[in-house]
Amino acid sequence: MRSEVPDAPPARRRRLPRGRAWATRLALGLPALGVALGASLLFAPDALANFITPKSGVSENAREIHSLYMVTLYLAAVVFVIVEGALAYSLYRFRAKRNRVAAQIHGNTRLEIGWTLAAALILVVLTVVTFIKLPSIINPPNSDASGLALSASVAQPTPPDGKKLTVCIQARQYIWRYTYGTDCRNDAFNSKLPYSYTMMEVPEHTTVVLSIQSSDVIHSWWVPSLGGKVDAVPGYTTYTWFKALTPGLYHGQCAQLCGTNHAAMIAYVKVVTPEQYQAWLKTQQQAITTASSQVQQLRQILTSEGNLGS
Repeated sequence: MRSEVPDAPPARRRRLPRGRAWATRLALGLPALGVALGASLLFAPDALANFITPKSGVSENAREIHSLYMVTLYLAAVVFVIVEGALAYSLYRFRAKRNRVAAQIHGNTRLEIGWTLAAALILVVLTVVTFIKLPSIINPPNSDASGLALSASVAQPTPPDGKKLTVCIQARQYIWRYTYGTDCRNDAFNSKLPYSYTMMEVPEHTTVVLSIQSSDVIHSWWVPSLGGKVDAVPGYTTYTWFKALTPGLYHGQCAQLCGTNHAAMIAYVKVVTPEQYQAWLKTQQQAITTASSQVQQLRQILTSEGNLGS
């Protein structure tokens, strides 16, 4: 007589504790999330725009600064790849193995001389390139023929033909004031020169020299698309220049911590055609004249009514 053995119950799947299961899913999901984010950045060029490089310049000195930065970046990238590649190769090639003893190497004269000369060569290349680029960063060029018609002046810095547009920048917590005219440093108030706050307006293809001062603390004027940043130091006058080649609105920021509202001290430069600039300057001058006339009338009324001292 056959005896029947009941079937064994099916094997149960081993369940991980809730905490470990969550950690496992997270560990598997993070790499996938990283790949997805990397792919989204790869296919969205704007997301990586100027990620490790300065903004592409619209002024000649800004372009020279950008190109000098890129030369330095490329050399640094080559050095990084060589050093990290040698490190990765060494970690793999000379990894610990059972029953093996690593060879003890106390020095390699050829290798040490080689990397010393390579480092010196890199420094020489960077020095030469910097001195080649430096004059075009510091010295302003002439305005283009399509720029604003200018008269010569002798203040510094000066283009070779002496013709430039001068804008005086006065920094104070927490705003920029721009005064337009060759005499903006000497007699701006009595000459009733046009001025604006926060936004500077300039003509394209024109060499613009900036005379920068501060009335309180140290500030730093910086519009990346137009060149390097320049400190505004109380008691001193600093200079910089740019020649914008493309119309547009360019954003800048005070680059020196200057107080609690430092982040609000923004700067804009609006680049227009020479004709648009002259029309704007005329409108600005008329607005200032009108406002001054209204203030004078109000002063006369208040004085006549005894509400203002004589």
